[in-house]
Amino acid sequence: MNAIDCIKTRRSIRKFEDRPVRQDLIEDLVETASYAPTWKNTQTTRYIAITDPAIKDRIADECVLGFTSNANVIKGAPVLIVTTIVHGRSGYERDGSFTTSKEDRWEVFDAGICAQTFCLAAHDAGLGTVIMGIFDEASVAEVLDIPEGQIVASMIALGYPAIAPEAPRRKSVQDLLSFR
Repeated sequence: MNAIDCIKTRRSIRKFEDRPVRQDLIEDLVETASYAPTWKNTQTTRYIAITDPAIKDRIADECVLGFTSNANVIKGAPVLIVTTIVHGRSGYERDGSFTTSKEDRWEVFDAGICAQTFCLAAHDAGLGTVIMGIFDEASVAEVLDIPEGQIVASMIALGYPAIAPEAPRRKSVQDLLSFR
């Protein structure tokens, strides 16, 4: 599939087939996502693939702030990918000062690019994903024993799609673009 088709046909998938995703395929997705651009090539995004139902259930039951839709997605996905950020590297100069007024917010920008690249690679491989942002970062970090110096960025449900949603309506180019 070409890049434009991949971008235009990828959808957020919230229902998955009861079918495992091979470990080598997950490794391929992460390898592809490693090519996402990051601040000065810092590559601070890390990926944790959770296939253990007990861990997924614990995250779904304890960490999604009562957002039952996310809990159901997590429990129904064969894999939950948790992305983390190695905190304190993006946006800095070698002397520790910030390069721009965005300060360390570049790390979240980088993690978003990496998450989207991962999701596009998954779509190209015939897998579905949905990026979830409603969760308690500290609780997820505790459940997964995230190393010190890393922060949780996102959770991505991953699996073979059980649905094929239509594209939602898009804003027009005239609404999105202006020239000066």
